[in-house]
Amino acid sequence: MSKAVRFEVSDDGIATVTWDAPDAKVNVLSGQAKADFIAAMTGLLADDAVRGIIVTSAKDTFIAGADLTFIQSLRGKPADEIAPLLSPLRDFLRKMETAGKPVVAALNGTALGGGLEVALACRYRVAADTPGAQFGLPEVTLGLLPGAGGTQRLPRLVGIKPALEVMLKGKPFDAAAGKAMGLFSDVVPADTLMDAARALIDGCDDPAQPWDQKGFVLPGMDVESREAQGFFQMESAKQHAQTRGNFPAPIAILSCVYEGCRAPMDVALRIEFANVLEVFPGAVAQNTVRTFFFSQNAARKADMRPDAPALSIDKLGILGGGTMGAGIAEVAAKGGINAIVIERDEDSAKAAFDRLKAGLEKNIARGFLTEAKRDEMLARMTFTSDFAALKGVQAVIEAVFEDRDVKREATKKALAVTGDDILFGTNTSKIPITQLAENTTRPDRFIGMHFFSPVPRMPLLEIIRGAETSDETLAHALDLSKLLKRVPIVVNDGPGFFTSRCVSTFVNEGMLLLRDGVKPAAIDNVSVMSGMPAGPLMLADGIGLDLMLAVRKQEQADRGLDGQMTPPMEVLSKLIEAGRLGRKNGKGFYEYTDEGPRLWSGLAEFWPLADDQPDAGYIARRLLHIQGIEAARCFDEGVIDAPQTADLGSVLGWSFAKHTGGVCSYVDMIGSRQFLAECEELAASAGDRYAPPAYLRSMAAENRGFYE
Repeated sequence: MSKAVRFEVSDDGIATVTWDAPDAKVNVLSGQAKADFIAAMTGLLADDAVRGIIVTSAKDTFIAGADLTFIQSLRGKPADEIAPLLSPLRDFLRKMETAGKPVVAALNGTALGGGLEVALACRYRVAADTPGAQFGLPEVTLGLLPGAGGTQRLPRLVGIKPALEVMLKGKPFDAAAGKAMGLFSDVVPADTLMDAARALIDGCDDPAQPWDQKGFVLPGMDVESREAQGFFQMESAKQHAQTRGNFPAPIAILSCVYEGCRAPMDVALRIEFANVLEVFPGAVAQNTVRTFFFSQNAARKADMRPDAPALSIDKLGILGGGTMGAGIAEVAAKGGINAIVIERDEDSAKAAFDRLKAGLEKNIARGFLTEAKRDEMLARMTFTSDFAALKGVQAVIEAVFEDRDVKREATKKALAVTGDDILFGTNTSKIPITQLAENTTRPDRFIGMHFFSPVPRMPLLEIIRGAETSDETLAHALDLSKLLKRVPIVVNDGPGFFTSRCVSTFVNEGMLLLRDGVKPAAIDNVSVMSGMPAGPLMLADGIGLDLMLAVRKQEQADRGLDGQMTPPMEVLSKLIEAGRLGRKNGKGFYEYTDEGPRLWSGLAEFWPLADDQPDAGYIARRLLHIQGIEAARCFDEGVIDAPQTADLGSVLGWSFAKHTGGVCSYVDMIGSRQFLAECEELAASAGDRYAPPAYLRSMAAENRGFYE
């Protein structure tokens, strides 16, 4: 087996250790790579002929980070079982920095996570001025914390505040920023990197790390100072407010830095390791890594793509220049695709273009966009009412008003110009794709492409197969998704598909709790504390109460129940009759004023408060369990067939409690048998909507989860 690390020793006694994982584009801290590194370095540190060591990489990057497949193998394991698996590199890095020889990290490119932690344990770090190279400790974004000494070495190197900024936000930075904060000794041209590393070894007076030298003082704020006490108190409160205590990693990072910086390094490393052993095998970290790394990356690569010729596209037609259509045009133009946007008349086309342009100007003011990029994007866009402008497009996305007749007319006009064999996607959140496909003679080339608002900031794309959608059409839709830099999930047709269907149960349940006499503040507050970004009542106001009622009426009609009102529809009707439409007119479940939203005091007159108020756990179960049940029904009905798809769709589509990893992971965290029992209890007390579907019952009977 080829080694992931090789080394050589020059005549001047300087050794070069090079990371170069065989058959891989990047270096990661796999078990084999760590063993190879430790073996090579151990020999070199013991060799009297070696006076210094340079650690570098033969790849375009230095080390991309930890082997997350290995991290996933730690799920649920006890500390005494995983400690021997995690400790070798951590222990060796401490030996390396106390061995009495200068070690220099020559960072030729990106060093993230464990890769940067290896560099932190070196006496010096010098970075190449490589365009696009990124550095940082992003572990917190995956529910983890640095586990190889990063929480201890970084604050001792750059100070507590800058270090926590890096670790708690998890945002990468470039080499110049790294030098400015004191992380790098220098940033040099790539072709002088090794010379700069050698110079650092030649000029080294003391190979011991600063924190191992007598008289070391923590840079910046003293951890024992009154300033530090206040800072940690405020930062802890801030993290609790942001995460609602649902993510353990940020609090663990704060604890590591606060406790560790008050202790000698060897004790500090043990403090960090204790937190690692608790966080890494936990469900939050494990589910976060699975969904936000593995599932999301697989979706971006379109691993589910059927085998078919690739779609070649440089010109995209978009029907409708509203919020959704303009957003699709923006991401298309940003990705280098010419966007032809069709509006109902020229005035509407001009207004849509002006709105989009104004949005780009705001992005420039915020530093998110350059003027050159704006001009490049605008040059790729055409807004017009003339359907003839669609001639020559390779695909069309219809994004007009959510009305069957409006969609039918726009579709037929577009296909009259483009021909029926073109890839035709419809952006709808509710209307069955198979029904809309009846507007074309080629239903096999018709597919749902449900974008989320605001499109430039919401990466998810729910692709919906109609009854006759072909494999080639699905493949082409995934090709277009990749060009638009979306994260796609693929589901089958059905009322509400997957995302709209599940989030509707959340909003409906909020209204049903209100009808049952539960305090409206408790409904929304418990929802947010449970990990949802907003409560169901506030979310309903944002959607628009009149729009929600119209959609639900259409859903009833589609089921053959035209005219029949459900309890949530009755709640909506009562508010609408009182002139309350939601945020759009400043009056809904909330009052919207310059001082901010406040629950409307009149709600209690419509729905009197119950004498006995339920506890927070009961409210949370009703709001979250109903979404889990609906996801199980989607499996039951063949709308969806993979928990990865459901989890990704839930966290990216409607921001389901992200600390759980998604709606299926949420059920698995509870356990199918326990979840089933709790749903049966809710069905008895709250209604048949909690009746467990067959899919959930079969899981419980076999004592397995969605992922087992």
